[in-house]
Amino acid sequence: MDPQVVLDLYGQGFYLIVIMVAAVMVPSLIVGLIVSIFQAATQINEQTLSFLPRLIVTIFAIMHLGPWLLTTLTDFFNQLFLDIPMLIG
Repeated sequence: MDPQVVLDLYGQGFYLIVIMVAAVMVPSLIVGLIVSIFQAATQINEQTLSFLPRLIVTIFAIMHLGPWLLTTLTDFFNQLFLDIPMLIG
């Protein structure tokens, strides 16, 4: 197997993981920024005020993006599994 093929597969897998993590974490980061701006404007320094909305948004994102995440990961694995004969030979 050519080292370039291995690097391409690694790159595709890494890109897929980055996209999947970003899809879940970006909404949480946006909510965290909004809550931080609210806390700075009102001078409320409550730790649970910043944690709970981010937790809820992250769980909500996982619930709604779960089927897409699973389908994307399964498609990548299936393509990788079907390409094994080409990669070996």
